[in-house]
Amino acid sequence: MALTLSAEQYRLLADAVLVLHASIVAFVVFSLPLILAGSHWHWRWVRNFWFRISHLAAIAYVAAQTWFGIDCPLTTLEVTMRLRSGAVPYEGDFVSHWLSRILFYTAPPWVFLALYTGFALLVLYTWIRIPPQGPMRGTRVT
Repeated sequence: MALTLSAEQYRLLADAVLVLHASIVAFVVFSLPLILAGSHWHWRWVRNFWFRISHLAAIAYVAAQTWFGIDCPLTTLEVTMRLRSGAVPYEGDFVSHWLSRILFYTAPPWVFLALYTGFALLVLYTWIRIPPQGPMRGTRVT
């Protein structure tokens, strides 16, 4: 027996995916300045291994999927839910859509490829320049 959802339920699910997606983007974007500030002001938590590996893995995943032309699964899921709700989904990827909505600016896909790659390299640089503490308390990852 298949589960049948209403259009409103699909819309709510799509909105939940949107909130999750926006939260992940915020984590990736805002963690970097926090790491840099934390290094300057000696905040110990910015060297937490699990925080740092999660940050590096998240942006590495975004950059890799962009390089390989893979659609973000969260964007795909949200679009699917919006279609099932009867709404018209947006075209393109999540970041380009919302940046164009917020900033009234559109850019070709290669711009986002360059931005994601550059940001990933910057995060990797901070990993080297401001190394996290190892998963065992007090050890450094080098």
